[in-house]
Amino acid sequence: MKKSLMLYVHIPFCMQKCRYCDFLSAPWGQAERQAYCEALLQEIRAWKGKRLEPVTSVFIGGGTPSLLEPSYICALLQALQDSFQITAQAEQTLEANPGTITPEKARCWKENGINRISMGVQSMKDSLLLKLGRIHNRRQVWESYEILRQAGFTNLSLDLMMGLPDQTQSDWISTLKQALALEPAHLSCYSLIIEEGTPFYDERHTLSLPDEETERAMYYAARELLAEAGLFQYEISNFARPGYESRHNLGYWRRAPYLGLGLGASSCLDEMRFQNTQNLNQYIRLSASPEALHEEKQVLSQQDQMEEFMFLGLRCTRGVQKDQFARLFGRTMESVYADAIQRHKADGLLIEQEGWLRLTERGMDLANQVLVDFLL
Repeated sequence: MKKSLMLYVHIPFCMQKCRYCDFLSAPWGQAERQAYCEALLQEIRAWKGKRLEPVTSVFIGGGTPSLLEPSYICALLQALQDSFQITAQAEQTLEANPGTITPEKARCWKENGINRISMGVQSMKDSLLLKLGRIHNRRQVWESYEILRQAGFTNLSLDLMMGLPDQTQSDWISTLKQALALEPAHLSCYSLIIEEGTPFYDERHTLSLPDEETERAMYYAARELLAEAGLFQYEISNFARPGYESRHNLGYWRRAPYLGLGLGASSCLDEMRFQNTQNLNQYIRLSASPEALHEEKQVLSQQDQMEEFMFLGLRCTRGVQKDQFARLFGRTMESVYADAIQRHKADGLLIEQEGWLRLTERGMDLANQVLVDFLL
């Protein structure tokens, strides 16, 4: 069976850095944006004919891809179509932020193949959005969502964050209910992580963060409310209506091969992992020769692959299939992970059913505690 390929395209621009963000992005000016887009087109075109697998997923992330002018997005999508074999049924996602979406942009995206939008909402409370350093407010979420609906998008996902400074359980439930009122096809509910190198990290000793018990209650509330609304949990932080799971993210969790295009983008092809340079000037200079951009190359050992199979697969509610493990690695799952499996079955965090091993509901809540035991 011929393998498929996923594409990730990085757009590293934003209007301003959020106070929690450690992603590779910055509020560069128009000159840098234009030079970057031209370099990105060169990199994409340089891959033509080098990877012949059918592309089943395209994800344009950032940064804030929705900042780009429609002409740039049109050129980018056309270059992808010309350089790769993107299937007619491919999921093609673009990340967008409220306040950067216009009817003209939405029409351009729809007409050029984008069929899924992932919108970074984070909260429906203006004071919390201000604390996060977001550029939008609650009203703009509704306005942007309506623009996307009017343009014909039905596969819409919203990102929400819990465990924010000064966020209460009531705030979180209100955000969930307002998000559900928009009737999205997909919701991602993430906990805030304080990352080194961010303003929040510098302020970490003075931030008023919810305690562990409150944050756990937020997570339980999300699972309950979203289930009642018809969005089922298919991964630790992700919920979808039937048929609207993120195929791109599922590909990552199932270890599908992926190619990253753009500044700092990561790839994993033929059990080789590598990353493009994070230096903007170097990227622009070398973009026509993709191999020259690649850094941090690592050939994945069988141990690396087994760890990823377990660590990533157990994030999904379906879990990992024992027969597949044996086919891939020539060893039974128990011969490698007997201690971890037995211990977490005994403590009620793992369950085995019909040849699949998965986290229980409580296991989902304590996933990090479980998953670390599958790193050899």
